[in-house]
Amino acid sequence: MASSSLLHSLCLVSFVLVTVVVGTASAAGYSPPGFKASAWQLAHATFYGDSGGSANMGAACGYGNMISNGYGTNTAALSSVKFNNGYGCGQCFQLQCTNSPLCNRGAMVTITGTNLCPPNWGQDSNNGGWCNPPRTHFDMAQPAFVKIAQYKAGIVPVLFRRVACVRSGGIRFQFQGNGYWLLVYVMNVGGSGDVASMWVKGTKTNWISMSHNWGASYQAFATLGGQALSFKITSFTSRETIIAYNVAPANWQIGMTYGASVNFR
Repeated sequence: MASSSLLHSLCLVSFVLVTVVVGTASAAGYSPPGFKASAWQLAHATFYGDSGGSANMGAACGYGNMISNGYGTNTAALSSVKFNNGYGCGQCFQLQCTNSPLCNRGAMVTITGTNLCPPNWGQDSNNGGWCNPPRTHFDMAQPAFVKIAQYKAGIVPVLFRRVACVRSGGIRFQFQGNGYWLLVYVMNVGGSGDVASMWVKGTKTNWISMSHNWGASYQAFATLGGQALSFKITSFTSRETIIAYNVAPANWQIGMTYGASVNFR
């Protein structure tokens, strides 16, 4: 009886410890794997810029220097149906050329949506207006395009699917604005890669909802100087939420980028 009672007690203690560990991990902002690849679909792809990808810097999502910020040249401007007013920024797609003699047979590339390919209403959607709604189109950085098709192709049909974004390290936050307005560009987002909503919390405030500005940027009209800042982020696709505590120290500065230790998967 004594050993049975002891075993029961040990099991109970183990259950409590597991519960505490899981609860702590959740509170610390870790999310369970939440993004699965989608089915393959048909679209088209073109390219822009030069072989070094220099024309790919900046862009509508606001990621700035794609190389130093970890996106490289495997990027694309998305037609408006995929850009989705900026909520498509950061999403990852696997592409392969299909049904063209100019395809690089068997080649695939995974790209990140970092820019907007705007409509060209002066051109027919099937002859120059490739990014006109409701078309799904990828205007790729040239180095990414030539991985799946020959340069001379210009435009090719592609098979594409959404895939999880595999990032190194945590989410990064680049600060812009002034003492009364904090504008944050959210970068290096893993998992679904996108952001639906965001909150900021100073050491002297409650959680403050941030509004979507444009691309991958969110803003708060608040005085947050002299406070360490934490962020809460909800994914646009998976609807998962993680919390990144004390991302920026109390002496944070406009123009700096701060990294979290957490990310979506």
